[in-house]
Amino acid sequence: MSRDDQRRAVRELRETLISQLEALYRQAFDSIGSQDLGEGAIARLTQLLLRSREAAITPLEEEIEAPLITRAPE
Repeated sequence: MSRDDQRRAVRELRETLISQLEALYRQAFDSIGSQDLGEGAIARLTQLLLRSREAAITPLEEEIEAPLITRAPE
């Protein structure tokens, strides 16, 4: 597999992981909303999930958007 093919494969894998994580977090938010919990508990759980989502997805997105340096400047 060429280097470009490897980069493309890794990028596609990251994008797939992001999609899967997004779906998982959507399910979790829906689950919280359907529970008979008090407003305070729902707010705390929602905040925790938002922080967790940010910590899980942002590094994957940043890596996708990071510029690729293939050789040292001359």
